[in-house]
Amino acid sequence: MSRFLWKAAYTAEGTRGVLEEGGTSRRDAVDKVVQGLGGTLESFYYAFGEDDVYAIVDLPSNVDNAAVSLTVAATGAVRVKTVVLLTPEEIDEAAKRSVEYRPPGG
Repeated sequence: MSRFLWKAAYTAEGTRGVLEEGGTSRRDAVDKVVQGLGGTLESFYYAFGEDDVYAIVDLPSNVDNAAVSLTVAATGAVRVKTVVLLTPEEIDEAAKRSVEYRPPGG
């Protein structure tokens, strides 16, 4: 499973939908989408500021995340930014890998 942080901002149309359907309805809709792809919704919060929603989800793959992103973007009701989250153990594994790299000018 891959873990993602979704930062979502509603458009005016999306905000009208939240006003009509309520916040729990939108959380339930996100949960249904994630479960439909074999994932889990870990957390879902509304917030003040640039982003309206923060959600952490586990999905089987980056492809599944891209499918959700494309589908949501096509509605025009929500703009979603995705942050890939890594566990400390994944960073440990990455730190042990040998990578050949030459910096610019080096």
